Formats: sequence, structure tokens, C-alpha cells
Amino acid sequence: MAFFSKLSVLVLYLCFYANLIIFAVSQPSALNIVEQEAVYNVLESINSDVSWRSLFPDDLCSSSPHGVICDYFVSTTNSFTPHVTEISLGYVSDYAPNPPCTPNSTLNASLFAPFSYLRKIFVYKCFTENEVSLIDFGSLPSSLEEVVFLENPGLVGSVSDKVGSLMSLRRLVLSGSGVCGEIPYGVGGLVNLEQLTLSRNKISGEIPVGLMTLKKLKILDLSQNELESSVLEPIGNLTQLLKLDLSYNKLTGKIPQSLKGLKSLEFLDLSYNNFSMPGVPLFLAEMSSLKEVYLSGNFLGGEIPEIWENLEGIVGLGLSKTGLIGNIPVSMGVYLKNICYLGLDNNKLEGALPEEFGALDYVNELHLENNNLSGRLPFSPKFVSKVGEKLKLGGNPQLCVDQGLRIPNCINDKKSYYPWKNLLRSKCDMDTR
Repeated sequence: MAFFSKLSVLVLYLCFYANLIIFAVSQPSALNIVEQEAVYNVLESINSDVSWRSLFPDDLCSSSPHGVICDYFVSTTNSFTPHVTEISLGYVSDYAPNPPCTPNSTLNASLFAPFSYLRKIFVYKCFTENEVSLIDFGSLPSSLEEVVFLENPGLVGSVSDKVGSLMSLRRLVLSGSGVCGEIPYGVGGLVNLEQLTLSRNKISGEIPVGLMTLKKLKILDLSQNELESSVLEPIGNLTQLLKLDLSYNKLTGKIPQSLKGLKSLEFLDLSYNNFSMPGVPLFLAEMSSLKEVYLSGNFLGGEIPEIWENLEGIVGLGLSKTGLIGNIPVSMGVYLKNICYLGLDNNKLEGALPEEFGALDYVNELHLENNNLSGRLPFSPKFVSKVGEKLKLGGNPQLCVDQGLRIPNCINDKKSYYPWKNLLRSKCDMDTR
């Protein structure tokens, strides 16, 4: 019995000392001096008015400005070593008080060279006045997974073809800047890319075919640029896409049928390009995951097709200024029960509005102005009150409404209210069907 008691005590001592050794070995060290100095250099480049070294004199992985994030990695000696993994610059809000930038902000890719574990760079509204050249993406650490530049109108230059060297990149966001030139072919080498957003820039030329090979891409947003591509058929290869936004460009030709292969697509915006089609694409009926579809500002022509039975999940639909003719099909009111936004304005639609439109409970914006619609309106006072100023009906002189029903004036003074008879047709007892 005494033997087992002594053995138990020995085991306890061994466990105690083993834990002491593990604890001593596992204690994280401070950020190395090279990365510490590099963080100061980055902060001083975007805001030299702040005494960063005085405010944060200690280990920056223990006490740092919001936006500088470290993680711990096991070293060859089995100790935990800290490294900078995220740098976010530019004050966003009180909930994200990143280091603020000044009008004299600069940023050079060489500043990030010491960060061999860096995963994310985020820059918000740092270059708003003076012109600053876009950093050379090819000189950034290859460990990067996210590069995000938002609302930097002073950022100029073009995206280097060397961007393809960032093989770990999952998100590339460059939005609201003065970047021009073409999309480099090297983007096609970013095989792990899940989001490519290059919206609201001055990018021109064609969409590179290499981009269509990014099998993991879920978000592709090239909106509000000067793209002129006419060969878009390969987009159908991006089968993981959830969002496709090519709006406000100069794209031509037909909307490619290959889009029907995007079975997971939820958001499609091709509005305000130069597409021409023989009607609204019928293949949309095969894309049952769609929640928002915007094709406004392209010439589609023809009548609105009967495709809505398979698109019951639609919450936003824009078909304004597309040359549509004929009647609005009853099926739109029957199947689009979840719709919140519907734009059918500035077409040549005629006939009465389907009664079913009055039962669209989730509508908060309805544009029907500048058509040739006629007959009684199917909307109740409750519906009119709910939609308010976002119910647009002007420019349909044959529309008729019950006396006394009032809507916001959709022509001039949005604060005043008029009976619909002043805007539309007053004699509702006339046979307009």
C-alpha cells in the first residue's frame, strides 16, 4: 500500500514539473522588432500627425491601435510566436475606429514586405484628395488572402499583371477609385479567388477570358466602369457564382444563354449596357435561385414572358427602359409574392394592371410611370399608404382610380398630396377595359 502511495506522489510531481516546462515553453514572446518597426512605418505613412511610437510603445501584439491584429504561430522551438496578420487603415465608424488617414497619406507595397504572415489589408477612404499611385500587388506578401481598397478616389494607375502571384488571395476588392486601364490577364491565375469586386472605377477594355476560369468565384462585380466586351459566353463556367454585377458598362451583343448554367446565382445585374435581345431572356426561368434581377436600360423589346412560376423567390426586378410592349401578365402578381421592388416604367406597356398586384404585400417600391396603362387601379388605401412616394404612376393618362383615394404627388412637390384624379383619369365609371 505504501508503495502505491509513493508512486502516486511521484506521478503527481512529474505531471507538475511537466506542466511547468510546457507552460514556460508555450508562453508567447513579443512581436519581433522587424515587424514592430514595420507597423510603425505603415501607420506613419498614412498619418504622420499622430505619435504612434509614443502612444503604443510596447509590444504591438499586446497593445496596438484598432485594426492591427496579430495571431500566434508555433515556432521550430515549440514556442508561440506572434506575427501581424491583419492591417486595417482608415476610420470607418466608432465600431471600427481604424487608424485615421490624412490628406497626405501614402502607401508603398514595400512597407508590407516584413509581414510574411499577413492575411488581410483593408484601406478605407485614405486617398480622397491627392493622387496616389496604386500599390504594386506583385510586391505584396504572398500570404495575403484579402486585399480591400474602398472609397479611395485619389487612387490612380492600373492593376499590375503581377497580381496573379498572390496565389492565396480569396478577396480582391478595389471599389470607388480612379483606377483605369484593363483588367490584367494575371487575374486568371488567382485560383483561390472567391470575390472579385472592381466596381466604380475607370477600367476599360474587355473582360479577360482567363477570369472565366476562376472556379471558386462567388462574387463578380465589375459595375460602373467602361468595359466593352461582347464575348460573355464563358461566364457560364463560373458555376459557384452567387452575385454577378456588370451594370453601367458598355457591353454589347446578346445576354449569353450560358448564364442559365449558374444554378446558384442569386443576384444578377446587367442594367444600363448596350445589350439587345429578342425579349426578356426565357432562360431566366431555369435559374430558380434568383432573388434579384436587373436588366433595365437595355433594349429587350417584346412582351413580358410567362416565366414567373419558377422564380417565386424574386424580391427585386428591374425591367425599366427595355422597350417592353403588351400587357403585364397576371402571373407576375400570382407568383412574385415576395417582391419588394418592381420597375416596369418607361416602356410601352398597355392594358389594365392585374388585380393580383394589389395583393403584393411586400412591395415597398413600384415604378409603372410612362407607359400606356389603362383601367382601374387595383390598389387599396392601405397599399397606397404603405408604398407612399415610391408608388410611381405618372405618364399613364388612361389610368383610372376611385374618387378620394390620395397618393403623394409623384411629379413635383413630394410633401403634398393630391387625389389621384388630378394625376390620372377622373371618370372611373367609364368603361376602360
